[in-house]
Amino acid sequence: MKSIVTLTLNPSIDGSAQAETVRPIHKVRTVDERYDPGGGGINVARVVRELGGSTLALYLAGGATGAILDDLLAAAAIPRRRFPITDHTRISHAVFERSSGLEYRFVPEGPLVAEAEWRACLAALDEIDCDYLVASGSLPRGVPAGFYALVREITQRKGIQLVLDTSGAALRAGIGDGVHLIKPSLGEFESLVGRKLPLATDQETAARDLVASGAAEIVALTLGRDGALLVTPERSLRLTPPQVPVKSATGAGDSFLAAMTLGLAQGRSVEDAFAYGMAAGAAAVLSAGTGLSQREDVERLYKEIQEHG
Repeated sequence: MKSIVTLTLNPSIDGSAQAETVRPIHKVRTVDERYDPGGGGINVARVVRELGGSTLALYLAGGATGAILDDLLAAAAIPRRRFPITDHTRISHAVFERSSGLEYRFVPEGPLVAEAEWRACLAALDEIDCDYLVASGSLPRGVPAGFYALVREITQRKGIQLVLDTSGAALRAGIGDGVHLIKPSLGEFESLVGRKLPLATDQETAARDLVASGAAEIVALTLGRDGALLVTPERSLRLTPPQVPVKSATGAGDSFLAAMTLGLAQGRSVEDAFAYGMAAGAAAVLSAGTGLSQREDVERLYKEIQEHG
C-alpha cells in the first residue's frame, strides 16, 4: 500500500454533547460529552488508521488548546508532526437536541497564523516522502487563499498525488494541473463553478467540464442523502448511499475522502475506491457527535453497495 500524509492548517478540538432542548438565555444542560481531534486532514488520518492504513498527520497548532489537541492525537495513536503557532487552536462544538432530532454545530474561524508559521509548514513539505498528500480543510486567518496552489507546486514537482478538499477561494486557487482528486459538496461545487446545479445532468456536465479543463483528474461530488457522483476522464458513476439511521453528519465527508484515498493507495480501481468512500461516509453518520466511521460498519456497508451497485 502506498503512503498517505494529511495536511491540516486549521485543526480543531471537536467537542460534542446531547441536550434535551436548546433554548436561548437559559442554561442548556448537556450529557454524553466527548472530545476528539478534528479538522479535515486530521479526521482523514483518523479514518485511514481505523481502516488499517498507515498515515502521518501534519498540522498547525498553538496555545493551551494546541497542547490539548496533541494529547488527543496521542491518545488516538495518530502518527503526527506539529508545526507550532502562537495563537490558540480552535474548539468547535456540536450539540444534538433530543427533542427535535436536530444537531447544532458551532465552528469558530480559527487562529491568526503568522507568515513565518505557515511558511515553515510549507517548507517541510519538501522533506516529506509520500505517495498521496491529502490537503483538507479551511485556511485559518493569515494564510493566503493561494496556499494550496503552493502545495500543488511542491507535490507536482515531487510526483506526489494531491488530494484537495477545501472550499471557496482556497479551492478556486488550489485546483489546476497536478491535482489528482477533489471532493466538494454540492454547495462547494456550485460556488466553484459559479451557478446552481439543480439537476443530475447539470452536475455531471459541470464536473466533466472541470475535469476536461485540467483542474483535477478526478471529481467526487458528494450529495448528502442523494449519494455521490464520480467523474473521471473516462467515465462517470453515480451511487446512492445505503439507508442508515442518522445520528450525526459530522465528519461524513472526511470519512468518505479517507476511505476513497485509502482505496486508491491500495491499488483499487477508481470506481471501487469511490464505492469504499461511499461506505465510509454512510458509516460515519452512524456515530454520534464527533465520532467517525468504524471499520466494521464500513466493511458491512461496502459489501452492501457492491451487492446492490
